[in-house]
Amino acid sequence: MSFDQSAVLPELLALSHEFGEGGLVILGEGNTSCRVDDETFFVKSSGSSLQTLTANQLTLCRFERLLSLMDRDDVADTEVETCLLESRSHPAAFKPSVETFFHAYLLNLPDINFVGHAHPIQVNRILCSGLAREFSENRQCPDEIVCCGPISLLIPYVDPGLALAKRIRQDVEEFRRTHNKLPRVILLRNHGVITIGSSVQAVRAAMLMTVKAAEIFTGAQLLGGLRHLPASEIERIENRQDEEYRRKMLKI
Repeated sequence: MSFDQSAVLPELLALSHEFGEGGLVILGEGNTSCRVDDETFFVKSSGSSLQTLTANQLTLCRFERLLSLMDRDDVADTEVETCLLESRSHPAAFKPSVETFFHAYLLNLPDINFVGHAHPIQVNRILCSGLAREFSENRQCPDEIVCCGPISLLIPYVDPGLALAKRIRQDVEEFRRTHNKLPRVILLRNHGVITIGSSVQAVRAAMLMTVKAAEIFTGAQLLGGLRHLPASEIERIENRQDEEYRRKMLKI
């Protein structure tokens, strides 16, 4: 599958700016990416800001160089740096984000064309607490199920970069075996949120709904305790035909 670069670049930039201007990241936090074809993808360059990201700060990278390093053990930091630089399709391009490895893996999953990663305060407040697993495994409102799926994948804190990408790959594959589907939302303890999807709208919807869900989750705790939706209702909403129609109309 391939995409018209002139079409996907504006979409990726708009998503990046929305994350930055919406307070989901500050400074150089977070990153975004999109598949271009079976061999390459765009990813935010290292040190750039999502709020002010420009087209030349999106680096075109090759999947093969990055994915091959993920299959090796005991890789030195210097080799990671070399790999990031050598993955660029154009030698003069900016160095891609250190998180480029997990973008390369996630964009190789079936029907995943866009990835967003942010550090929203509302969600990190929970991910830095003892309630992270409860947040990941439960749902409070129907639209959270529609946009984020019936359950999120929770990843323990792992050193950002290659090590984190390997752990994400391990846990996503386990999630697929257990639930027979991909997670729409990946929560990183003490770090942030990753949302994935076939469209930029899916990534946006899952991220914004995760932030909203976090606000509800924390507020309900302060008002006397959470009342999660029962599992039977979560399953019904996830599989209702009218909700599937809504997903199609929302392009998520």
